[in-house]
Amino acid sequence: MRERLPVLSAALWWGSLSAIGFLAVPLLFAHLPTPAQAGNMAARLFEAQTYVSIACCALLLVISKPKHAQTQARWARTAMVFVIGGLLLALLVQYGVAPRIVARQNLRLWHGAGSLMYLLQWLCALRVLWITAREGE
Repeated sequence: MRERLPVLSAALWWGSLSAIGFLAVPLLFAHLPTPAQAGNMAARLFEAQTYVSIACCALLLVISKPKHAQTQARWARTAMVFVIGGLLLALLVQYGVAPRIVARQNLRLWHGAGSLMYLLQWLCALRVLWITAREGE
C-alpha cells in the first residue's frame, strides 16, 4: 500500500487543481448572477485547493524521506524539485497574491500573476504524477 501512496497523492493534487481551476471556477463565473459573487466563491475554492495542495505535497515529502540516504526512492529524487516548487507556488498564490486580488489592488496584474502561478503549480503536479505513475510500472 505504501508504494501506491505517491501516485495517489500526486493524482489527488493534480486532479483537484484541474477540477477547481478548469471546471468549477469557470462555471461559477458563467452561472452566478454577478462577477463579485463568483469571485468570492472562487476565492474560497482556491483557498480549499491550497490546503489540498499542502496536504498532498506534505505526504509526498514524508513518503520520500529516506530511512537511509542510499535507499531513497528513485521517483523521490527526480520529483522532489516539482513537489517543492508546486508547494511554494500554492503558498505564494494563497498568501501573497490572493490577498491583493481580494483587496482589488492592481487587479489585472495580480490576477494574471495568480493565474500564471496556478498554471505552473498545475504543471508541477502533472510532472509529479507522471514521474510517480511511471515509477509504479
